[in-house]
Amino acid sequence: MTELLTAAQMRAIEQAAIESGQVTGLELMERAGQGVVEAIFEEWPELSKTSGRAVVLCGPGNNGGDGFVVARLLKEWGWEVQVYLYGDPDKLPPDARANCERWRKIGAIEGSNPVVDELRQGKFDIVVDAVFGTELSRPLSGDAKAFCLEMFKVGIDVAIDVPSGFCSDSGKFLDEETSFYDGPEGVELIVTFERKRLGHELGLLADQAGTLRVKEIGISDFVPSFRRDYSIQYETGNFRWHAAGKYASDLRTNKPTHKYSHGHALVLSGGSGKTGAARLAARGALRIGAGLVTLGVPPAAQMEVASHVTAIMLQRVEDASALTEVLKDERLNALCLGPGLGAQRAYDLVPVALAVGRKTVLDADALSAFANDPAALFDLLHENCVLTPHGGEFMRLFPDIAEKLAAVPIKGPAYSKVDATREAAKRAGCTVLFKGPDTVIAAPDGRCSINSAHYERAAPWLATAGSGDVLAGFITGLLARGFAPMQAAETAAWLHVECARSFGPGLIAEDLPEQLPDVFKQLNI
Repeated sequence: MTELLTAAQMRAIEQAAIESGQVTGLELMERAGQGVVEAIFEEWPELSKTSGRAVVLCGPGNNGGDGFVVARLLKEWGWEVQVYLYGDPDKLPPDARANCERWRKIGAIEGSNPVVDELRQGKFDIVVDAVFGTELSRPLSGDAKAFCLEMFKVGIDVAIDVPSGFCSDSGKFLDEETSFYDGPEGVELIVTFERKRLGHELGLLADQAGTLRVKEIGISDFVPSFRRDYSIQYETGNFRWHAAGKYASDLRTNKPTHKYSHGHALVLSGGSGKTGAARLAARGALRIGAGLVTLGVPPAAQMEVASHVTAIMLQRVEDASALTEVLKDERLNALCLGPGLGAQRAYDLVPVALAVGRKTVLDADALSAFANDPAALFDLLHENCVLTPHGGEFMRLFPDIAEKLAAVPIKGPAYSKVDATREAAKRAGCTVLFKGPDTVIAAPDGRCSINSAHYERAAPWLATAGSGDVLAGFITGLLARGFAPMQAAETAAWLHVECARSFGPGLIAEDLPEQLPDVFKQLNI
């Protein structure tokens, strides 16, 4: 698990380091520039063995100061370097101005308009974007917008912190118009410092780079004290992404047990011809370690389901009355409702399931069934629930929150998927897992995690029918095993991506549960 920081949090850490007397702002800028050059040569080792040509596009803030350092270091390496500056060099912040003067002793500043034709002709080996970094809080407009558009046309190889125009807290592109442009495409390398920013794992920004490198600049010792004491924009600074299986130890079984000690999950199914989604969820719950899994099916679907399952048990559940009887068995400690359940059947069964207060996953139809009256569902929910909406389901359950999330951002930090999920979890009073390549998981108390399938964890083949049903099953199985709702959602989401990466292209939903044994072996479970 690696902590993500907002722009304000990172500024506070840097300031704390400077005020401690252990480092100066100028030294931090030098280290940042060195980190960028190191990252360039790590990404393209052949460039370190030659004298190439680079263009560094600098902006009016400290991001531009980092750019001047990069330009100077590349020139000292023997490269031919051109520098363009958007802004007045005399109005640069002190540290950036100092590095601008250092550059002027060995090279020229070409002005504010890059020679686009020359860039388009491929005369440069590296194009570095150091115009607007994490300090950007207002949308691009006027000359700044024109400057960045010219820059985007030629393509950016390396962006310092974020590609210009992006909000590093939300992953959104800031624009005063109706989304005139979605930012540069195909940025090959983003280099940031000390910790990833929140936006690096969210939305459009997470799709921008083939590679994201985090370079240490010597201030990591200030992060722990910051976590305890500092809060500006959010209730907590607890934004994380999974870098390893945080709960691997909880998945291990090191002592003799029996099946009921690993829980008994009940997955409710729809009618005939609609049982596949529930069977996927049940298989996921069983594979992830639930001791027993039962499919609750209506009479018309019993033969269909019986012909497809072996280790998974069957229980006839015709209606709400029948479910009430089934739930008298208190060994059923985790419930899953939604996959292929059908809207009317979900509307009838969800209240019964929630009334017993057991750990419950609500997915798909169990969410859509209450689209016309979300408040009715919220009145039934309890803290042991996990909601797993995709974008459409989220919009139906939380229309006002979804509207804020979809709005074109005109200032930063923009309203992010993290903000939206946390607000939804607080309203629902339970854990919410908002699905997507940038899955966000939030608890009502403000804890929040991002499970990002980007960069080295990219798994685009997860976009296949039924993968969400398997995820619901993974969560249910972990709940049955005794995981808390937030813990189960985080772990299931991480394992879901790992299973997809383990299988690779060509994945279909049925493959996901079958990859768990291999993933567990890799985790020494």
